[in-house]
Amino acid sequence: ILKLLTHSFKSIERRRIVFKLPQCQTGCAEVDSMTEAVAGKGFLLGCISCKRREEVPGSAIVDWHYKAAGSEEFIHIFQYEYNNPIILHENFEGRLEWKGTMGTKDAQIGSVFIHNVTYNDTGTYLCTFHRTLYLPLNEEHVVISKEVELTVVENANPELTAVISEIMMYVLIAVLQLWMIGVLIYCYRKIYAENEAREARKALKDPCDGIYLE
Repeated sequence: ILKLLTHSFKSIERRRIVFKLPQCQTGCAEVDSMTEAVAGKGFLLGCISCKRREEVPGSAIVDWHYKAAGSEEFIHIFQYEYNNPIILHENFEGRLEWKGTMGTKDAQIGSVFIHNVTYNDTGTYLCTFHRTLYLPLNEEHVVISKEVELTVVENANPELTAVISEIMMYVLIAVLQLWMIGVLIYCYRKIYAENEAREARKALKDPCDGIYLE
């Protein structure tokens, strides 16, 4: 039971992302990106833009821009267009990797992975989908932008849900242990009472029972 409880709470801890499913949407979930990276490690900049009507063909170009902390201007750092990822700024050369939709012109996942994060990567990242929908009578152009405020830290901070999960796990373990102790005490008292009753019945038994006169 303890192993099951521990596994359950570890599963809850891992579920740190809330999925927001748009109405009438299947096969795509818009997920908010994490916002805290650890220096020296990798980090996934999440960006998803789901189509409202899957049956409409389309194509998309994904752009990433970056604005350093304290700066007022965005710089163009990355672009993806149908299996052609391009790193556009020297500060990110060799460190950005496309983790979005592959094999189709109509990308809905525009995430990129930053290798070897540094403190200089702290800032605002802007993900922009330039989507063209090919409707029967004409084309429709849609632009969707999402921002990610990234903070780089030395060590990962435990999230509130993880802390609460761990506290609840220990509380349940303590309650379970108290319950088991209570069950043992109850069983012991019941057995003791039965033994006392049996001894009392023996004491009240007729002493002449089992004696036969010839």
